[in-house]
Amino acid sequence: MTKKNVWIPTLATTLTIAALLLFTASPSVKANATTNDQPSANAAITIDNFVFGPQTITVPVGATVTWTNHDDIPHTSVSTEGVFKSKVLDTDEKFSYTFTKAGTYPYYCTIHPKMTGKVVVE
Repeated sequence: MTKKNVWIPTLATTLTIAALLLFTASPSVKANATTNDQPSANAAITIDNFVFGPQTITVPVGATVTWTNHDDIPHTSVSTEGVFKSKVLDTDEKFSYTFTKAGTYPYYCTIHPKMTGKVVVE
């Protein structure tokens, strides 16, 4: 008999999703800035349920982005171009990187390569 993977949201997952919804819904703070919005100087990316959230984030040059693993599975955050590389992050561990040049920085989890994200630095 094989065991099926079934996702059951925990209280922490539910609170994380609620916080992300509030963060992205706020008119004064947006994770994905448009041309008329000011990007945040510092930004947070949550790792949960095998997803980087938000998947794409826009920040200004000089911003520090912090990834926090809220999953119960280890993950990494590694630039596809070798710009940054986290260690393996266990539950609730964090990794931060300060972006000093404008550009687009795609990244992924080396343990789960289908997990991808992108930091856009303007």
